[in-house]
Amino acid sequence: MNLGEYAFASAAVSPSSTATLREALRGNQLAVFPDGRGLSDRTMQAIAREMNLSESTFVLPAERTDTDVRMRIFTPARELPIAGHPTIGSTFALAESGAITKQATRFVFGLGVGPTAVDLEWADGHLRFAWMTQPNPEFGPPLEARATIAAAIGLGVDDLADHPVQRVSCGVPYVLVPLRDRAAVDRAVPDAAAFRRAAPDVGEEFAAFAFAIIGDGMLYSRMFAPVFGITEDPATGSACGPVGCYLVRHALVSSGGQGAIVNDQGVAMGRASRIHIAVRGDARAITEVKVGGEAVLVGRGELLV
Repeated sequence: MNLGEYAFASAAVSPSSTATLREALRGNQLAVFPDGRGLSDRTMQAIAREMNLSESTFVLPAERTDTDVRMRIFTPARELPIAGHPTIGSTFALAESGAITKQATRFVFGLGVGPTAVDLEWADGHLRFAWMTQPNPEFGPPLEARATIAAAIGLGVDDLADHPVQRVSCGVPYVLVPLRDRAAVDRAVPDAAAFRRAAPDVGEEFAAFAFAIIGDGMLYSRMFAPVFGITEDPATGSACGPVGCYLVRHALVSSGGQGAIVNDQGVAMGRASRIHIAVRGDARAITEVKVGGEAVLVGRGELLV
């Protein structure tokens, strides 16, 4: 079967703290299949495994009148109900192909969690920036097994910051691991066996988002998810919504900064990414979560299966 055109979109941005630059061959790679009709679940999963990227997306006709398309997202190991970098990257790929009308201000994906809106910003006839709305957060209680969770990413309990280790979800749950500084983030080394040993203390198999606060609303991070078939991810939008909400819940960002949180990720991998986060509400009630970024088309081709 000829799947037709697919695009590799890389959510590639500058690691500097003052600018965002669209640049190829950085960020987080993504395979976008703009016409997934006729593919079985098994085939989609096999293709994602073959691509061996953090995620691959398959665009299908809309299943609901309040969405523009249905999209399914697969890691090499499993399907995800929602993910940030694949949604942003797919938005840019569909805009590039003309599937999204130029100057449209909103496009709605039907994801596993339901309708997911993306707000669009254009410049000179080209999509410049996309903001994805994520579900409002669900907070688990602070996790007591701090040493066990630190060991899963190759660190000691002394590397942890004096903030809770906590499970937070905006559609996909992550264990958020606050570290003392950027150097501790860079020292982290994931241990798949240690992740499995820590799972009973977390209550399930888990992905870990390790981060350091390096300024008001400025984060430096890495994400490890052996359970998803991802040793390390260069850009994780589905973790950025939760970490933004975490900062607001624990008053770790100023009220003025919570609408302009910036997460730099992938630097340690040589694939620097920048994801923007905007959270509305306060510690008592978060009312809106958005994650935004850019992507770059770096290739087209065909896959025959």
